[in-house]
Amino acid sequence: MPVDPSLSEMPGHLIRRLQQQSVGVFQERMKEAGYDITSVQFAALDTLQRYPHLDQTGLARRIGYDRATIGGVVRRLLNKGLILRTPDDQDRRAFRLALSADGLALLEKLRPVVNSLQEEILPSLTSEERNVLIGLMKQALLAKQNAE
Repeated sequence: MPVDPSLSEMPGHLIRRLQQQSVGVFQERMKEAGYDITSVQFAALDTLQRYPHLDQTGLARRIGYDRATIGGVVRRLLNKGLILRTPDDQDRRAFRLALSADGLALLEKLRPVVNSLQEEILPSLTSEERNVLIGLMKQALLAKQNAE
């Protein structure tokens, strides 16, 4: 009878642990830098700069966040004055999102902090190993997206 793999051999468990490590590093560095922003909020701001005027569904899809909880992220960014919400010209029930001037200014301050913390997320990997892992993660995510 085959032996079940230990948790240390299960991709799901390892991915969850790496996610915890990533979030912990992000939160610690943001706090040290004096910013009250989460990794999901950063992803939303970055995405809205790259793809202005997305609706909430489009934003959720681009950052890999579920539609049910993106509303809370958007609400917090609106309350902080970092994004603007305007009615969609085509669909009166929908809204388009864009960075505010404050959101853009904050994003420009956050980028160097976020860029500098990336190596801390996987501190024991060489640059080459990190690139291989990132490539494999992208490949795995792309395969899942193509199946949907």
